[in-house]
Amino acid sequence: MPHFIAEYSPNIEPYVDFDVFFENIITAMVDTGVFPLGGIRCRALPVTHYRISTGEEKFGYIHMTLKMGAGRDAETKQAVGEKLFGVITDNLQELYDNTLVGISFEIKELDPVLNYKKNNIHTDLQGK
Repeated sequence: MPHFIAEYSPNIEPYVDFDVFFENIITAMVDTGVFPLGGIRCRALPVTHYRISTGEEKFGYIHMTLKMGAGRDAETKQAVGEKLFGVITDNLQELYDNTLVGISFEIKELDPVLNYKKNNIHTDLQGK
């Protein structure tokens, strides 16, 4: 059920290929052994109205959130976070080298009771 969400200032788009970026994120998530492929969702949301520091257009940002189901111990969550942040920073190196940008990432654990879902993608992937 993990959802990987990137919200960002549109001025970074020339430096980020989100299709490739998400492919690398999904591969890393599966490689952790924590997340099944059929539950992973990635999306990018450009933010039209934002202000960074002095408001100059040369400043940009990308903030990513991984929302994951409850129940994993702190060591597992930290290992996932470190692995994903490594992939994030590797994939965004060109952005970082060529712009003034803030890159941030956080993990949020969803409530174990108030988290509802229904998914038949797992069944389809098992047949392949």
